[in-house]
Amino acid sequence: MCSSMQFCDPNILATAANVLNQRFPDADTVLLSGSVVRGEATETSDLDLVVLFEHLPQAARQSFNFDGWPVEAFLHDLSTLEYFFWDEDRPTGVPSLANMVLEGIEIPTETALGQKAKLRAQRVLDAGPIPLSDEDIDTARYAISDLLSDLRAPRGESERRAILTALYPVLADFLFRSAGKWSAKGKTIPGHLRALDPARSDRFEAAFELGFAQGDARQVLELSNEALAPFGGDLFDGYERSAPHEWRK
Repeated sequence: MCSSMQFCDPNILATAANVLNQRFPDADTVLLSGSVVRGEATETSDLDLVVLFEHLPQAARQSFNFDGWPVEAFLHDLSTLEYFFWDEDRPTGVPSLANMVLEGIEIPTETALGQKAKLRAQRVLDAGPIPLSDEDIDTARYAISDLLSDLRAPRGESERRAILTALYPVLADFLFRSAGKWSAKGKTIPGHLRALDPARSDRFEAAFELGFAQGDARQVLELSNEALAPFGGDLFDGYERSAPHEWRK
């Protein structure tokens, strides 16, 4: 049931199988995914499950406790997977659902539907995120530049920390997307950044650690300026963005 590269705990596998049997008896299979599969689970980790059906009226997400575990269940059929892969996740650049499907362990066993889902997940991951347009890049540059301007002269340590907190995911997303790579969010950012560029990852983490722990944002400013430089650097003067014509009441 588990490959040699996957975390495999018989108790967790049994729990996932019981979820399938007791809560989703009409489902074809369930894919056990997330931190437990990657061997990264902590004492507060939940079970991430993609529950596959031959057909559903609509996709759904359910959160519940089961056998001592918090469970996040994502209910899909192939057509709803396709929509979320291509129309929801690909434009954001964060392939959360596709990664869950591809890494997921099929329970109770491999099925034709599960294998089709994995093939479709691989297809969108191979396609990569939608490339950033010039307008997208300028919008990101403007947002980062605005945060950097505030970071150069915060009104105190609380404000400095708030700015650094806001800048961390925005700058990371720009590093991923400007390189044409899939992005990440939240706690998955450090691992994805390390996979993309270990040396830059070390600098990134060290710079923000220095900013948070010692209130010294100079390295964050330096790293941010380096990221923006190939695309024209800071952007404020001359930036313009028009709202769609239909945005009126």
